[in-house]
Amino acid sequence: MHVITDLDGPGQIPTRPSGCRLIASVDVEWSKNYQIKDGNRAFCYSIVWIAVPVSDTAVRVDGGLPFWSTSLYLDRDDERPDLIEAAAADIGAACENADLIVGHQLCSDLAVLSANAGPAVPAALTAARQAWRDRRSDSGSQRVIDTRYDAGHVLAQTSRRLVDVCGELNLDVTQPELARASMTALHRDWLHRSDVQARERVTVLNLRHSLSTAYVALRAVGYLSWRAPLNVNANLATQWAGRVGWLEHPTFRDLLGEGASK
Repeated sequence: MHVITDLDGPGQIPTRPSGCRLIASVDVEWSKNYQIKDGNRAFCYSIVWIAVPVSDTAVRVDGGLPFWSTSLYLDRDDERPDLIEAAAADIGAACENADLIVGHQLCSDLAVLSANAGPAVPAALTAARQAWRDRRSDSGSQRVIDTRYDAGHVLAQTSRRLVDVCGELNLDVTQPELARASMTALHRDWLHRSDVQARERVTVLNLRHSLSTAYVALRAVGYLSWRAPLNVNANLATQWAGRVGWLEHPTFRDLLGEGASK
């Protein structure tokens, strides 16, 4: 597997800065097969951790916040059990240590991971799915936010696609990775032709999903605000500099605005 991490590996957490809440955001990519029961197959996931100062009012930011992350991508389909184990370790760590756990259609991500685990579903995945079901039972202690379903009070439009939600909330999440090929096609190019750029494009797309979902959730719960468009790609490029070749590609650099090479 390809692993990129700021921590010591799956299941590890960042040190919580004093006076801060710790938010964990998870996103999973999978190949889809609706013709057979539980036919979807996870092949990539990321978890992003963000620390936000505790405040009685929303913290106003002018740009992206620092974050920690772990990203895994399969080299081969037979590595999937290892990916499920790693994802369960990270999700378990989030359930135990994060003040807020978020995802966009998190219920589906957890369902796919659980189905791929077979009969011995890791306890961390079972606990996370129960936490998702219980997330509205006590609004005073809500620890799970699914931004597809729980951010409607800060949105005026009807679409709940993540890219549309981000657009409405003034988050720049332009996705050049999908300009000429679908995610499924990119993943296939990696598995069958060892196309490194295809894998890197999906890796960046997946991390952008986790990072932008974190910002949506932080706006929804009133922890964070911004006025000008917040460029999530610039935030991502700053934190992941030197780790993925796709971030240096001219197509991606064109997204970064001032200071980018053009």
